[in-house]
Amino acid sequence: MPISTGTRLGPYEVVSAVGAGGMGEVYRARDTRLERTVALKVLSSQVIATTALKERFAREARAISSLNHPHICHLYDVGSENGTDYLVMELLDGETLSERLRKSPLPLEPALKIAIEISEALEEAHKQGIIHRDLKPGNIMLTPSGAKLMDFGLSKPANLGAAAGSGSAPLLSAAMTATGPSPSPLTSAGSVVGTIQYMSPEQIEGKAASERSDIFAFGAVLYEMVTGKRAFEGKSQLSVASAILEKDPAPVSALHSASPPALDHVVRTCLAKNPEDRYQTAHDVKLQLRWIAESATEIQSPALVKRQRNWLAWATAGLLLVISLVLGVNHWRLATAPRPVWKSYLPTPAGQSIAIAGRPSGNMAVAPDGRKVVMALTAAGGQVQLWIQPLDALSAHPLSGTEDASYPFWSPDSRSIGFFAGGRLKRIEAIGGPTQTICDAAEGRGGSWNSEGVIIFSPSSADRLYMVPSIGGAPAPLTELDKQRHESSHRWPWFLPDGEHFLFTDRPVGLQATAIYLGSLHSKDRKLLLSGNSNAIYMPQGYMLFVREGTLMAQHFDADRLRTLGDPFPLAESVDYDSNFSKAFFSGSNTGVLVYGQGNVRGNSQLARYDRDGKKSADLTPIGSYSAPSLSPDGKTLAFLTADPGNLDIWLLDLARNVRTRFTFDPSL
Repeated sequence: MPISTGTRLGPYEVVSAVGAGGMGEVYRARDTRLERTVALKVLSSQVIATTALKERFAREARAISSLNHPHICHLYDVGSENGTDYLVMELLDGETLSERLRKSPLPLEPALKIAIEISEALEEAHKQGIIHRDLKPGNIMLTPSGAKLMDFGLSKPANLGAAAGSGSAPLLSAAMTATGPSPSPLTSAGSVVGTIQYMSPEQIEGKAASERSDIFAFGAVLYEMVTGKRAFEGKSQLSVASAILEKDPAPVSALHSASPPALDHVVRTCLAKNPEDRYQTAHDVKLQLRWIAESATEIQSPALVKRQRNWLAWATAGLLLVISLVLGVNHWRLATAPRPVWKSYLPTPAGQSIAIAGRPSGNMAVAPDGRKVVMALTAAGGQVQLWIQPLDALSAHPLSGTEDASYPFWSPDSRSIGFFAGGRLKRIEAIGGPTQTICDAAEGRGGSWNSEGVIIFSPSSADRLYMVPSIGGAPAPLTELDKQRHESSHRWPWFLPDGEHFLFTDRPVGLQATAIYLGSLHSKDRKLLLSGNSNAIYMPQGYMLFVREGTLMAQHFDADRLRTLGDPFPLAESVDYDSNFSKAFFSGSNTGVLVYGQGNVRGNSQLARYDRDGKKSADLTPIGSYSAPSLSPDGKTLAFLTADPGNLDIWLLDLARNVRTRFTFDPSL
């Protein structure tokens, strides 16, 4: 029978009801002695039906109350008042992990953080000889101070034959929490009969639970946190039990491509059928997870980057990117002794393309650690989104919240990505999560991020460079447009290793005498480095890379003395770049990994004639890059813009004779 507000059980005064479950009711209460708010669990009369059970309950409760750990919900007291038995526990603010997982799986970083905290809680309990026996998302509370494992040792296993009557089974169910019961997905005739998805094989077989039973349950919880799916599922208790005993879940990496291989290993070891094959202590699990968390952004093995993969066999759409670990003397001329060069093709995911018609090109960047690539890809329907491609994985995955993104760039630690979308400069963690707005940026034409947390960026196609803190704030002007050169914008900045100086490209009206400059955070003065209609990047091997007439070039650059040395030389031919935007598809990492485009980006559009009923009557041009078509008043001549390497010019098409003539011979934009 529910207890009314103001009722006292011993020194505890009921304030309000919180929820009810099979074990009884839960109330918010006030401890009148210590003036603190607690969770009061009033037990139903069936829980402690005999004197023997009541004595055993008291012994177990005393053992649990000895646990004092920041990630364990503390049991304060056990009492009885006029035949009403109750537990007094720490009242937690937050939501259960079960409630959180109903929304979506957790990003890797917070999932690892929670997993480490729970493994620490298990480690402490196991040291005290206490086994949880019912570890599941409903018994983990996510609070502002971290995860809390609730009701240690007070759980009662599901009614599975011998397991239900096991003398070692604890007496009280942990299903009831301060936020209400955790509903079971398994029902019989419409009623909840118990959750077994996290039970170990030995528990299902009726054997005594051990610390390694908790480790099995922990592995199932970790699997669900990262993938959003239960490790073992079925339409009935029997089918779930059968899956636990006989089947292995799909690898974590098969459902979450950004998951590191080491996490697959941890989950697989926790979920081993034989307890002897699992981790033997929660301490071992904790150490493994800490190691993974410390290298969470290094989700690939460097050795795997060097393997040449037969990715060309994939069914793909869009532009192929070539990835090279470029340290060979014959390819780079960067070393005196030959070193291996590893090349591979990276196709975009099926239905996606990196060639974005009518938008700036160059929407990809390799991380400074050389282990992953971010790409702004366009789906068949025209929707643009950022995708992450780990270089040791066989597939890319999209980053939610990055729709309409362009010009992505990495933080120096390879953990975060800056990008432009919706008239804002934004950032997002590489492992996913919410986006953060840094400042306004109408269109965006490139950005760069140094180790001091400074971002320099071009906010639009007609503005100078600005700098802004990576955590957000008001941007400050960094460069000045040269009116004598008729500059319309500065763009595509790239920080040098000192974090103070940077490369950037100017854009004069008409594109005459476009050049690459050296700038500084502490001065508006600049130094001319090279002429050329291209962005430029610096590789720590001592070279500046840029594009000249469709060829990727390398120019030796002394980053200490801030000067070029010798003459540039070609690295790769047929590098894609769109002269409309003068931005090439190439990006480099601190480790020597170079990603560049290969193919024909300019082949992304075509001019054609259509009848009034919408049917194509004739192709007017071959596949190419065209824009701004305009028909003469007499309907006989079509003017349009098209790109010749290095120039964007006006061409005229005589529609009657189907003859094209070039009208301008200098860049027009």
